Amino acid sequence: MAAPATAPPTPAGLRRVVAASLVGTTIEWYDYFLYGSAAALVFGRVFFPESDPLTGTLLSFLTYAIGFVARPLGALVFGHYGDRIGRKKLLVVSLLMMGGASALIGCVPGYDTIGVTAPVLLTVLRLVQGFALGGEWGGAVLLVSEHGDAERRGFWASWPQGGAPAGNLLAVGVLSLMTTLQSDTTFAAWGWRVPFLLSAVLVGVGLWIRLSVDESPVFQAALAKAERRKAAQGAEQPPLLAVLRHHWRDVLVAMGARMAENISYYVITTFVLAYCVEHLKVEKQDALNAVLIGSAIQFCLIPLFGALSDRIGRKPVYLVGAVGVGGWAWAFFALLDTRSFPALVLAVTVGLVFHSAMYAPQAAFFSEMFATRMRYSGASIGAQFASVAAGAPAPLIATALLSSYGSATPIALYVTLAALLTVGALFAARETRGRDLADVGPGTDGKSAPAPGETAASSA
Repeated sequence: MAAPATAPPTPAGLRRVVAASLVGTTIEWYDYFLYGSAAALVFGRVFFPESDPLTGTLLSFLTYAIGFVARPLGALVFGHYGDRIGRKKLLVVSLLMMGGASALIGCVPGYDTIGVTAPVLLTVLRLVQGFALGGEWGGAVLLVSEHGDAERRGFWASWPQGGAPAGNLLAVGVLSLMTTLQSDTTFAAWGWRVPFLLSAVLVGVGLWIRLSVDESPVFQAALAKAERRKAAQGAEQPPLLAVLRHHWRDVLVAMGARMAENISYYVITTFVLAYCVEHLKVEKQDALNAVLIGSAIQFCLIPLFGALSDRIGRKPVYLVGAVGVGGWAWAFFALLDTRSFPALVLAVTVGLVFHSAMYAPQAAFFSEMFATRMRYSGASIGAQFASVAAGAPAPLIATALLSSYGSATPIALYVTLAALLTVGALFAARETRGRDLADVGPGTDGKSAPAPGETAASSA
């Protein structure tokens, strides 16, 4: 018996889904990046005041990195239930968890008030943030990917990716405003807490929008088919086991593809603040404004690169970004070392242009790798397990290298090596542009369905 047909969404319905995903991811990334920016600028003094400035920053980045440890767990839990009960419900839960943890961070007393309990509470709340974000990304990009058509999927699915620069723009913008209006002493005393407390308001807005959209029609059709199969054949495999059986190669490709993208982003947007302010003694406002300008330009570029991936393929666009960021790492630090504000803006902006070329097609690329009933798990596992090895330690490793060598040369080499790993993963990947997400699934040989233009043999 055929699966019931699902009507494609209207243009207005698709735009509503895109808006809901973009607003939700923007709020989640705002909360997540706010922590990273605050770790670079103020957490060392508030939560680790007995350390010297660079060591305090290093310890702050350690608590920052711990949040990444929870992201794979979030990917497993949210992926499992997202593949079983739907994308929308899990996205509401992730938004509530992230917003609640961020608001509570704004309430944690400093080390001078409650001693070592302060950094412990900070770390626990960071773990909650990481768990929530581990489940957010996969659901948000899949909700859009599964509503849209194959022809323009790269463009539409890139919009939730825009939540990362938009969230970073919002986080850095609010911090920049607070540092402009307040003295360093006032900002360290209580000013940094205001952006975290603002999360409670933003979550309310995000929930109102996110609750207004429908579940993915592709998922609904796959769920109905699975229910009939269950009645005839018994219970299906848990999504995690199915992913490991049918899509282990795609998980490894996704992890490799994320190395350059994830490492470069956190060096360019988070470590850059500590490098400029603590090492180069650049004005805090100049460093923040450089990231602000770069993030604003990146937000505009992401849908353009997503559209380009619809025309020439996911892999070529992604490769340009990986090769570009590996080479730009050397110019990036050379420009920062001039201490010139225009040079800072150029360094960050060009770095984020190359990052956009990787990040924009990533949503459609990863979505198209996996079958519907294991897509949330597969895409989330590939993305979030990589973040533990990539984004989590990136600011920490960069700070440690700077502390040990007093030079940015080892950091540039670190980014270049990550780019080489990503290039290798992309050469091992299949092109996925144009796949029908309703048709992508494990066949009798355990392989994914081939993309248009491939034969079953060539896709094996």
